[in-house]
Amino acid sequence: MNHRSAGLSDEDVIQMYRMMYLSRKLDERQWMLNRTGKIPFVISCQGHEAAQVGAAWALQAGSDAVFPYYRDLGVVLTLGVHPRHIMLAAFAKAEDPASGGRQMPNHFSDPKLNIFTQSSPTGSQIPHAVGFALAFKMRGEQKVSFVSFGDGTSNQGDFHEGLNFAGVHRLPVIAFVENNTYAISVPYHKQVASKTIAERAGSYGMEGVLVDGSDPFLVYQAVKEARHRALEGRGGTLIEARVSRLVPHSSDDDDRTYRDQKELEEEKARDALGKMRAYILDQSLSDEEAITTLEKEVMAIVNDATTYAERAPYADPSTVTRYVYAEVSNE
Repeated sequence: MNHRSAGLSDEDVIQMYRMMYLSRKLDERQWMLNRTGKIPFVISCQGHEAAQVGAAWALQAGSDAVFPYYRDLGVVLTLGVHPRHIMLAAFAKAEDPASGGRQMPNHFSDPKLNIFTQSSPTGSQIPHAVGFALAFKMRGEQKVSFVSFGDGTSNQGDFHEGLNFAGVHRLPVIAFVENNTYAISVPYHKQVASKTIAERAGSYGMEGVLVDGSDPFLVYQAVKEARHRALEGRGGTLIEARVSRLVPHSSDDDDRTYRDQKELEEEKARDALGKMRAYILDQSLSDEEAITTLEKEVMAIVNDATTYAERAPYADPSTVTRYVYAEVSNE
């Protein structure tokens, strides 16, 4: 899809690529830190960046309520979360604004940006998002609730209960499923009987949209239209973005035990990040020198975030029970 037909400017495209590249390089750096024993765990966004950045570009940062899932590095960076904050969480440092280093990485949150954390059980953020959408409708606020999750989560009870309630009450919610066709190690055909996840939307009385998640412009347009429908009072939308998972489920997984490596190589050859870079050059939106400069600037940001987080102090061990048990004041 051409970006102009989606209502995006040339500068939008450059900045979208910047966010996609930043997401990829921050993610790759975390894998390197994990393999060298410096951080304990990584769960990756690689292959999802185009869908994540395209979706977030259509939201109103700091106004719409956003409930990301653990792969959504591209979503939260696009909405304004600082790269240093991502690395502080990865290193479990006291300064981590999401949890003070007390939660596993990628439980993103930033109250100032209306980004709310999820619990570790997958799908629990869906009813939370629907509750916010209900509040927006009751208050007459021109806001939407955006919640994302993977294809495996679409088979959990939270998905059904949340979307059913949203459909009955025609709530302004956008349910965004990033379908990489693997629920950890279980392929799509063994977990979902329907041809698509988007077609389930009809059961909840809402719009269902299937979109190529490797095209950020298509995703942007789909989320923008869903947001418009929601604000007009026409209810929610279930958007299924077909994406690729280019790495194992997490740093504790070995996908060679269940995934055809030829399939993986084919996915890597279609990587959306490379496609976006080629699009910019093909459309003469920038030149090779400028793009290379942009990429070097992003790597400087990644290096800064890594250095800052690595040098930051851990939480004082005496505070280990804080936020777990009530603290009694002696005053």
